Amino acid sequence: MPLFEYNALTNNGKTATGIIDCDSAQSARQKLRSKRLYPVEVHEVSDKNLSTGRFSLNRVSALFNRVRPRDLTLATRQMATLINAGFTLVASIDTLIQLVETPRLKQVFSRVKDSIEEGSSFAEALSSYPGVFSPVYINMVMAGEASGTLDIVLERLAEIGERQLSLSNRIRAALTYPFLMTGIGVLILYFLMTIIVPKMAGIFDDLGQALPLPTRILLRSGEILGTFWWVFPLLLILLITAFKRFQGTPKGALMIDKMLLRLPIIGTLIQKVAVTRFSRTLGSLLTNGVSMLTAMDVARNVAGNLVLSDAASSAASDVEKGGELGEAMSQSRVFPLLAVQMVRVGEKSGKLEEMLGRVADVYEGEVESSLESLTSIIEPVIILVMGVTVGFIVLAICLPIFTMNQFIG
Repeated sequence: MPLFEYNALTNNGKTATGIIDCDSAQSARQKLRSKRLYPVEVHEVSDKNLSTGRFSLNRVSALFNRVRPRDLTLATRQMATLINAGFTLVASIDTLIQLVETPRLKQVFSRVKDSIEEGSSFAEALSSYPGVFSPVYINMVMAGEASGTLDIVLERLAEIGERQLSLSNRIRAALTYPFLMTGIGVLILYFLMTIIVPKMAGIFDDLGQALPLPTRILLRSGEILGTFWWVFPLLLILLITAFKRFQGTPKGALMIDKMLLRLPIIGTLIQKVAVTRFSRTLGSLLTNGVSMLTAMDVARNVAGNLVLSDAASSAASDVEKGGELGEAMSQSRVFPLLAVQMVRVGEKSGKLEEMLGRVADVYEGEVESSLESLTSIIEPVIILVMGVTVGFIVLAICLPIFTMNQFIG
């Protein structure tokens, strides 16, 4: 059904704006009048494939109009504040539509509001847009509606989103400097090999003598890089494409995740991030009244690693048969021992939800420490590699000069 953006006046003379879905502009005007809104301007907006996460213009436009996690987290925090202040759900969403700046999110919330007014629950309305709202979001909203604690659930969702954003930002910040150094180093080497080395080659040719092996290797490398430079980005694109396709298959994705976990340092970091996501999500869902099996099914899908996800699925099967979560987690040998022990303590003390939150806090802190250690290792390695490479170039250039001086002497 088409979407129409409108500007209208209320009975009090105030301006109201929003988005409404109708068969035509005339039907949209009639629907607005039935809500005691007097339309001033009504025009159709594109909304194809909104629920699947694709924008109507083209895929490039979708990249700029997608709902970022930061925008959804902010909107969730604002909605929780409005409901806590006494606004009804529909009034909160209506106010939120005026506050949201992202066009697509504005459209989504307009559709959600219309669905609620037509009789759907909030969770049912959200479930129509899986590209925007995650299973965690929808299940927690469903539990909040059932228990009458929607404002608390929305605040918890905002906290989860803020913690995940904070963790992602810290990971990005920690890796930015090493990647920047690598990029600058590659550019410097490319400049030396394609600009400086060819000029030195002409000088060496005039010497009329046999060049040392390092110099011959350097000159040959410079010729290849200068002539076939386009091969390297093409090869990189092909490798990335092949990797993405392989990762897109179930077998390939599982194999890659297994290999990542076996990497030194990085594998431990990936495991800790996955455990953090799994524990925090599971604890939040259980706290808000979601059943254990449903919560396990949702939490395993947000872990970010198929190995841990499969281990969580096996643990859920054991729990369904009457087993304890801690014991089931220990059987997989994927979850860290500390996490398993903390879950066991939580089960025995009757504070599993709280203990899962503590597990997430512990491993979130360890992720930060691991990032610092990883950065402290990467930086000197990059500097060492750059130093050795530049040293080789300098040596290869200087050797013929030394030989020429000896010949002259």
